[in-house]
Amino acid sequence: MRNRIAVILTTLAATTTVTAVATPASATESKITAVVTTFQADHRFSNAVTYDTDLVPAGALAGVGVETSEKGTVTELEVRGLVPNREYGAHVHVKRCGATGEAAGPHYQHVQDPKQPSTDPAYANPENEIWLDFTTDAQGAASTRSEVAWTFGDRRPASLVVHEHRTSTAEGKAGTAGARLACVNVSF
Repeated sequence: MRNRIAVILTTLAATTTVTAVATPASATESKITAVVTTFQADHRFSNAVTYDTDLVPAGALAGVGVETSEKGTVTELEVRGLVPNREYGAHVHVKRCGATGEAAGPHYQHVQDPKQPSTDPAYANPENEIWLDFTTDAQGAASTRSEVAWTFGDRRPASLVVHEHRTSTAEGKAGTAGARLACVNVSF
């Protein structure tokens, strides 16, 4: 699976805003969705918005690839042009990006925590959510990947949010990763 998503992201990265969907011919084949876009300071002009231009500069690139199959869901994130040598958190969220980071709503959870916002590690964990934490290299680039053993049903996420720091797993803080720095709309 990784090679197919990586090829799509690499191929699409030459453009500024592209969305591609490969639909399966049969139920046993996988479905791939990919979006490559440029972060802008205004959510009305791009599929990707930055809320903190110091940590996610306008003009930085994001590529998100999602592959679903009977085995589960693989999600990959590639970024370029962020702050070099810095840790970030990233998660899939339930709503589309908006004027503020809060517009994206809470993290998408396969099994929803009845108490929101969820900080219970029984729900807020990388097996029940899609976590894509990453550390940029000296050029401000990074790539990361999440694999979960489930697919989306009728309830689907709508965005990927980049956060201020790596995701906590501590009791009462599980799933938290600081401020919402940027957001990418994705048709999962």
